[in-house]
Amino acid sequence: MSAPPGRPPTGPLDRATALDLLRRGDELLDAAEIDAAAAHYARVVGHPDADLTAAAWYRLGETRWRRGEEDGALSAWEAAARVGETETAWAAWRRLAAARVERARASGGSLGPAIAAYREAERRAPPEERPQISARLGWLTRESGDEGGSRRYFARARGASAGPLVTQAIIALTVGLFGYTLLGGAEGERLVDLLALDKPALAHGDLWRLVTPLLVHANLFHIFFNMYALWIAGPLVEGIYGSLRLAAMYLLCGIAASVASLIFTPGPSVGASGAIFGLFGVLFAAMRTHQPLLDRRARALTTQIGTLIVINLLIGFGLMGGIVDNAAHVGGLLAGLWLGFILVPGNVPTLDSLWRGRAAQGGVHGAAEGLVRALGVLILIALIVVGFAYGVELRA
Repeated sequence: MSAPPGRPPTGPLDRATALDLLRRGDELLDAAEIDAAAAHYARVVGHPDADLTAAAWYRLGETRWRRGEEDGALSAWEAAARVGETETAWAAWRRLAAARVERARASGGSLGPAIAAYREAERRAPPEERPQISARLGWLTRESGDEGGSRRYFARARGASAGPLVTQAIIALTVGLFGYTLLGGAEGERLVDLLALDKPALAHGDLWRLVTPLLVHANLFHIFFNMYALWIAGPLVEGIYGSLRLAAMYLLCGIAASVASLIFTPGPSVGASGAIFGLFGVLFAAMRTHQPLLDRRARALTTQIGTLIVINLLIGFGLMGGIVDNAAHVGGLLAGLWLGFILVPGNVPTLDSLWRGRAAQGGVHGAAEGLVRALGVLILIALIVVGFAYGVELRA
């Protein structure tokens, strides 16, 4: 059933159409076409699938808030929160709590309703979101005079999660090692020679050189831009996939980059850019394949990933073609695109999970899907092994 441009279709909605309406509404909202976005979200409200209805109410509340309809926004978020135990419930409770705080401070009223809503959000939130909510509860309970409750919430916030720990650890290790190679004189230079991607040495058995080039850099300019890019991409990947998967993806993309460099770039190489290109590839593929439900800041960053990839590839092949190891960049990027395509984010809900529903995520279907995804990872590893064997023949 068709509809005029910018307006949602009429008639009964199947799941696919409802999901398309939510996606289109998000695009319109990002483009500041608030009324059109609200119309798309309103069409999904009342869908038999509770997850879709909750998601529509949540987004409808955002459109009303942007139009200055405070009461309407609070009503929409409360409706989203009370649909049931949906993927959106915790976010709706959190948004409702924040709005109640603003209302209480503007009117001089009680913070009790806001605290109650934050407690509901904390109970339902994914693990990585709970520390922030607990900290917020700590400040609000202190402000309301409950010092004992405040201390408990602050302790809970400190004990839960300290942020993107693996990303921070990689950056700290890389920067620390660079500092030693920069200031260590002859010993530092020898360490760079030992860790760099020396192709003949790798072909003759120095297998550590598949990984260690990620830790050494040519100069301050090189490490600054690599670590800045890692600070953008790493926390996003770690947030949606988890710390262990971030570490595995970084290493696997880095090894894929080293193998591509072994085959196509005869000279020595250093730097983490191949692995970082891989993380960009993971984000680009995951956002378009699995549609993880992110907050506005994260979504704004991920929409720029494709542009960043293109710009950096153009710079590598154009302005700096004789300096940059383009083969490593492309090798890491391709590995990351494949990983982002086959692996579903595990730390945040996705539109894909809304489409399949909770029942389809377990049992035989879930086991079969897990095997397919494991096979996908094994295929990538097999390609890396074959590429390495070919590269050894070239450089030995």
